Amino acid sequence: MLLVAVVVDVLTPSKFSVFPLLSAAPVLAAPVYSLAGTIATGMAAELIGMILTYTKKGDVAFTDYAVQFTSIAVLTLLAAILNQVMARDRKQLKDTREVAEAVQRAVLPASPDRAGPLDVASRYRAAAKEAAIGGDLYAIHPTPDSVRMMIADVRGKGLGAVQTVNRLLGTFYEAAAHIPGLTDVVDRLEELMQRVNAETEEGLESFATAVLIDVPDDGSAIYVINLGHPAPLLVHRGRASPLEPSAPSLPLGLGNLGRNRVPVDRYTLPHGATLVLFTDGLVEARDRHGTFYDPVPFLSHTLPADPGVILDALLADLTRYTEGHLDDDAALMAVTRPPDASGGTRRKPPPRP
Repeated sequence: MLLVAVVVDVLTPSKFSVFPLLSAAPVLAAPVYSLAGTIATGMAAELIGMILTYTKKGDVAFTDYAVQFTSIAVLTLLAAILNQVMARDRKQLKDTREVAEAVQRAVLPASPDRAGPLDVASRYRAAAKEAAIGGDLYAIHPTPDSVRMMIADVRGKGLGAVQTVNRLLGTFYEAAAHIPGLTDVVDRLEELMQRVNAETEEGLESFATAVLIDVPDDGSAIYVINLGHPAPLLVHRGRASPLEPSAPSLPLGLGNLGRNRVPVDRYTLPHGATLVLFTDGLVEARDRHGTFYDPVPFLSHTLPADPGVILDALLADLTRYTEGHLDDDAALMAVTRPPDASGGTRRKPPPRP
């Protein structure tokens, strides 16, 4: 803006005033510069105004330009105040996000590196424009016969969502440890969500999309129940395949609308394959043109059999695609059956439908 003012003053007749351009410079500097930078911009505008006035226009009456120079000074002062207000708001938002992420980590601790025959990794990416705590969750729990895991996304944000997340995690860990059938675990989670809805105000019913998985100790198969959630991706030999459910099922908390027994789908888990689970914050992320992110093309390459490396690479690609701006939180979990994993001596029978 200062440069534009100089160019305009040189190229236009002497009667044309560039002081409005000079006055705008500190105001434009306030949102992007520090306090010192904002004041320096105002001082530079004053200096340029003096130079242009007395070099091009010759002798001038002080009263003709006193108001204009005073305007620059006043606007510089206002810009400095605006700069400090915006800096304070940015700091408050940063502190709020840090608190939210700290609470999120306390509610949703990192998963273990190993569970049964599987290598495990998990990641959580908070939305760039949100400071509220989200309802994304993941959990993994080894049992004497298998490894059970869940990824879910509770409707809404804030403390209500966190309370529901806490209760879902507690119910899942208890049910995974003591209930033999995966469908029975879903029934227990559904009962919990119905209680949550009964405790909330009318019209504020909550629900949660979820994927529950059971992997027997030998690691040869995976049993999947999908409750309205984005399909997990099976990554193996340079190909990412969505594990779509054989039949759609309503999310947790909506079972009273007509859901019967949920279908359990069986898939093969080869040596060296990685199962990637995620919440909809990943697939609903958009680029600058509004196009949704699709993780399948990126994961359809030769990748190391390391769940942590795969998730880090996927998040790096997501950041590049969205230029760092997520509209919703994204939780991710990946499990890998190592290439050298040996088969177990026990084989878990398929879950009861």
